[in-house]
Amino acid sequence: MKRCQRFFAAGSLLAGLMFSNQQVKAQIFRIAEMNTRQIKVLNLQKTVVLIPGGIPEEHGPYLPSYTDGYAIDAYTQELARAIVARPGWTVVLFPQIPLGNDPANTIGAKRIFPGSYPIRMATLRAVYMDLANELGEQGFRWVFLVHNHGAPNHHKALNQASDYFHDVYGGTMVHLFGLKPVFLCCGIEDKMFSNKEREEEGFTVHAGADEQSEILFLRPEFVPQDYREAESLTGKNFADLVRIAKVDGWPGYFGAPRLASAAMGAQAFALSSQKLNEMALQILDGLDYKKIPRYADEMDPLNIVGEGAELEYEQMQEKRELDWLRANHIQ
Repeated sequence: MKRCQRFFAAGSLLAGLMFSNQQVKAQIFRIAEMNTRQIKVLNLQKTVVLIPGGIPEEHGPYLPSYTDGYAIDAYTQELARAIVARPGWTVVLFPQIPLGNDPANTIGAKRIFPGSYPIRMATLRAVYMDLANELGEQGFRWVFLVHNHGAPNHHKALNQASDYFHDVYGGTMVHLFGLKPVFLCCGIEDKMFSNKEREEEGFTVHAGADEQSEILFLRPEFVPQDYREAESLTGKNFADLVRIAKVDGWPGYFGAPRLASAAMGAQAFALSSQKLNEMALQILDGLDYKKIPRYADEMDPLNIVGEGAELEYEQMQEKRELDWLRANHIQ
């Protein structure tokens, strides 16, 4: 994973990976660098395709828009290492797909926001269903999607594409961060914050101290030092976040970025990566992923973040695109 080479050169924080870089490289391949002969000799019964995602999404003035992508790169690398630690298993890394649905600015009904470049839910689902077709037709059996963006419709699109792969091709495709035990891991604020700091961070789902800390750890060169002076935007629940995000001039984050630290990011990343790897390995061992609770399924009844309204807006976008195509006689 080229974006995180500095981090991994310094050594992983996760324990138990006691094999050499040479051994790892021998079992981890990048599909973009493989020729047809190399692909044809893969043992598809013991080959896992990892497809990292990453939505370009505003993260306020103190984090890069590709915050999710940088984190996902790192998670994917650690997951690849954990899989090939098992004798006989091979990992094929797919190029990162920088596409996602429903950025956090829509919480405040701000559909246009500097740094956010989403695609429609139907488009996202179609992209991954198309990839499911190609991988399934070629006989691949194991596919893990690595994408930690939290919007419910985004989760649903990846879950539906995964279920399609399973039902049509009989293989296993899993949106790993869509699984509740992975997505809701691991409460790092409770472990590292004082009660006063935890109260200041409040209920946050985007670009707060947790994400700020993760990027301070993984890619500190992208973090301006004035994050320490950031105003805290504290909410107690989703309704509070909607109110905060609707304010004119909302900077694009919730919580208390000023409380972030690289040390907190290191611990959060290690815990989340460990849970991600643990769940993936259990699935490879036969655990039925459909029996694991999914985060999006529990978000459905809430609809407080305006998912229905967002879908209506996307349908309007689709109609505009189709009308243009028809008007220009494009099939």
